Amino acid sequence: MLKIGIFGVGHLGTVHVQLLQELSSDYEIIGFVDPSDAAANRIQQQFGIRRFSDVTELIELCDCIDIVTPTSQHFELASIAIKRSKHVFIEKPITQTVEQAKKLLQLASEASVQVQVGHVERFNPAFRGALPHINRPMLIEIHRLAPFSARGTDVSVVLDLMIHDLDIVLSVVKSTVKRVVATGVAVMSSTPDIVNARIEFDNGCVATITASRISKTNVRKAQFFQRNASITVDFLDKEVEIIHQTTALQALEKNTPLSIEKPVIVSSNAMREELLSFANAIRYNSTPVVSIEDAYRSMELAGLITERLKATSLGRTHFAV
Repeated sequence: MLKIGIFGVGHLGTVHVQLLQELSSDYEIIGFVDPSDAAANRIQQQFGIRRFSDVTELIELCDCIDIVTPTSQHFELASIAIKRSKHVFIEKPITQTVEQAKKLLQLASEASVQVQVGHVERFNPAFRGALPHINRPMLIEIHRLAPFSARGTDVSVVLDLMIHDLDIVLSVVKSTVKRVVATGVAVMSSTPDIVNARIEFDNGCVATITASRISKTNVRKAQFFQRNASITVDFLDKEVEIIHQTTALQALEKNTPLSIEKPVIVSSNAMREELLSFANAIRYNSTPVVSIEDAYRSMELAGLITERLKATSLGRTHFAV
C-alpha cells in the first residue's frame, strides 16, 4: 500500500480525497496540506484525515504525493517531493511555464521517480473506446466549450481547457509539429478566454482546436478523420460514433440510410482510473499512461500557441504579457 499526501483540498482536491479513500487497497492517506481553515475543517470532519502545516513533514512521511493546488504552486511542491525521491501525481497543467515543466522532467529523470499528470480525458471511457479505431488521423477537429467560472482563470484558456485536447492530439498523432496558427480574445479575464488553434504536423495531419470558457453550454467533442473512416468522440456524453467509408458508399449506392457504428462504451470513473493507473505505475515501475514527458510536450505546444497569440494584433490588445 502506498502512503500518499494530498496538497490542496478545494473542489477537485476533495474528489481526490474521496477516490483515494475508495482505493484503500492501493493507497493510505497520511494527511493533507491546505491554507484554508474552512476547507481543512470540512475535510477533517468529513473524512477524518490529519491536516499538516509543514509541507516537508508530510512529504517525508509519504511514498508519493498528490498535487491538486492552483497551478502556481505545482512546480515548487513537485520539486520538493521529487528531490526527496517521492513519486508525484500533478493535476493539469503540470506547471505555469514550459521552462518549469522541463526542469521537473530533468529532476524526475535524475531521481528515477514516477510522475503522472492529470490529463483525465485520456481515461475518459469514450476516448478509450474510440482509441482502437483511431489509426493515422489526417484531420482532427475538437471543440471544448464551457460557461464562465472564476476557477481556472489564473491561467489562460490554453492551459485551463485546451491543454486537455493538446494532450489528446499528441497522443494519437505520431509526428512532429510543423506550424501553429492561433487567435484568441480575452473577454472576461486578463488572459484569453476563447482561443482557436490550427496545428499542422510533418506527416500532413492538421488539428483544429477551439477552447472557450465563455460559452453558454458545455461541449467536449472531437472528430478524427482518417482514411476509410471518421470517428466522433463525445467526451461529455461518453459516446462514440464511427462511419466507415464502405458503409457510406453502400448507403449511397442503395439509397439507404447511413449506418453509424456505435461501439459499446464500458462505464468508468476516469479520475478513479487515473489514480489507480498512478499506483500501478509505481508498483510495477512502468511508464504512466500520461507521463511527465507527455505533459512536457503538451506544454511545449501550449507555449507555441501562446506565442502565436502574443504575435497577433488581438494578442497585443487583449493578452496580458
